[in-house]
Amino acid sequence: MWAELLPIGRHPDSGGYRRYAWSGADGECRAWFEEQAGTRGLAYEVDRNGNQWAWLGDPAAGDAVVTGSHLDSVPDGGAFDGPLGVVSSFAALDELRARGARFTKPLAIVNFGDEEGARFGLACVGSRLTAGQLTLEQAHRLTDADGVTLPRAMEAAGYDPGAIGADPERLDRIGAFVELHVEQGRALDLSGDRVGIASAIWPHGRWRFDFRGEANHAGTTRLVDRRDPMLSYAETVLAARREAELAGAVATFGKISVEPNGVNAIPSLVRGWLDSRAADQATLDTVVGGIEKAAREYADAHGIDLDVVRESFTPVVGFDHALRDELGRVLGNDTGIQVPVLGTGAGHDAGILSGRIPTAMLFVRNPTGVSHSPAESAAEDDCLAGVRALADVLEGLACT
Repeated sequence: MWAELLPIGRHPDSGGYRRYAWSGADGECRAWFEEQAGTRGLAYEVDRNGNQWAWLGDPAAGDAVVTGSHLDSVPDGGAFDGPLGVVSSFAALDELRARGARFTKPLAIVNFGDEEGARFGLACVGSRLTAGQLTLEQAHRLTDADGVTLPRAMEAAGYDPGAIGADPERLDRIGAFVELHVEQGRALDLSGDRVGIASAIWPHGRWRFDFRGEANHAGTTRLVDRRDPMLSYAETVLAARREAELAGAVATFGKISVEPNGVNAIPSLVRGWLDSRAADQATLDTVVGGIEKAAREYADAHGIDLDVVRESFTPVVGFDHALRDELGRVLGNDTGIQVPVLGTGAGHDAGILSGRIPTAMLFVRNPTGVSHSPAESAAEDDCLAGVRALADVLEGLACT
């Protein structure tokens, strides 16, 4: 399975993946998922929001145990973020069948669409729609860099966008959702553990900073006569690093848009996107507030107009304690070894769904901690340990 997925959407120059929602590469991944469901005799369906499901047992029976993740990627992302969870879900089912496990509850494997938000700028679109955290009107306003709306993109990929929206009936059938994911950090590598359990997802958000100055000639305009928004933006990037360091949080300006974007032109507009995350809400508010205060001071000093817009936000997500404890009990049952429980600064579909159904996450060790990069990796032995752990968990939740 892993070998079949590896070449899909891989860029020949960067070695990273460009599996953007409703693109050709995304379509190949979705075809792969459908094929995996078919070869295992699972009932395949696509829900109203384009999420893919493979069912063992009757979905209508209720109290289903669901596992899975996503197959799309960030620009030039790695091979493990998302796909490891989907591949491991199919492999865990194979393992349970080899054990002769008897299922007493329906089991489903899911591929949530557009988790990374690389194309339309909003993460976890498929799960947000399903959970009712993204309205029909908001979804219809999502537009990619080429001006293509989400409904048009879905339609071009052969899916009907007319029914997108909240899907409470589907969520009411699910008793638990467990997502396996490569760790996006080095906590497990430092502790020497192959598998861990998630405790919570840090609160996080995205803010757009629009610095508006005055376009002018780069060669003839005196420095004292310039209203250059790039200066204010650059100073704000450095301020973000300082504020994050002081608070023990993270803050990143990872995307920028410049107008008119000419080598010999002073910009009229510099638009930068801030991603910031912290262990608690108060710390995050302090960091973002400090960054905005500094940005406004720099803008005023250079005669720049500044607008700050919060484009998305997710509060702290504490995973279901009972389910989390059950995972720890199941995984420690044979060995008596306590499985480490750790927080994460990365968002996931499991976090989005946690407000509606009990959710939990398993992490697989990442030796470098690198993620959202072609250098993202995990050792085969650790991945297999993750499969066995997921199989144990599913057996404990869905089998006699």
